[in-house]
Amino acid sequence: MKIKLVVGLGNPGKEYSNTRHNMGFMVMDEIANRLEVFKWKERDGALYFDCYLDFAHVIFMKPQKFINLSGDVIMNFVKYLDIKTEDILIVSDDLDLPVGSIKLKEKGSSGGHNGLKNIEERLGTSEYRRIKIGISNNKQMDTKDYVLGKLGLTEKRHLKTVIDRAADAVLESLHTPFPELMCKYNTRIKN
Repeated sequence: MKIKLVVGLGNPGKEYSNTRHNMGFMVMDEIANRLEVFKWKERDGALYFDCYLDFAHVIFMKPQKFINLSGDVIMNFVKYLDIKTEDILIVSDDLDLPVGSIKLKEKGSSGGHNGLKNIEERLGTSEYRRIKIGISNNKQMDTKDYVLGKLGLTEKRHLKTVIDRAADAVLESLHTPFPELMCKYNTRIKN
């Protein structure tokens, strides 16, 4: 049976919860909530749970190393379980997308995202599927301070909708061709 790996990127620890860089973790938590998973397992530097959905064995993961080492954790699972690159889906934040938008991609550059850079290096390819969640960019702040900054109430409320949409897209990706999902979920925010 085919094994699919869905990875939400973020930084571990309470000090990083509720930050812009942890969008991937928030999507994984939303999916766990929907599937009524209340206990995550620990293995090889990751929190994860697995289940059978749409005739596939699916592993949902939150790497527990800092975001720029996410690829190291992912490779532990890829090697051990012989997971193919085409069966990997990464969920991350994206500074270049406006808040409230998501973008699905089948391949592409890291866009400067250190977590995606590390994954690309470790997998040896940039041809893996991803769902990017827009967090916009505040040019008045240092990028590191911005992505590690806590979400305000208004921003959190606004992002709840996009986290829900990203969770929908992840679950649909298990039975819908990715190009169809890209047409359905890729959003443009009008200025």
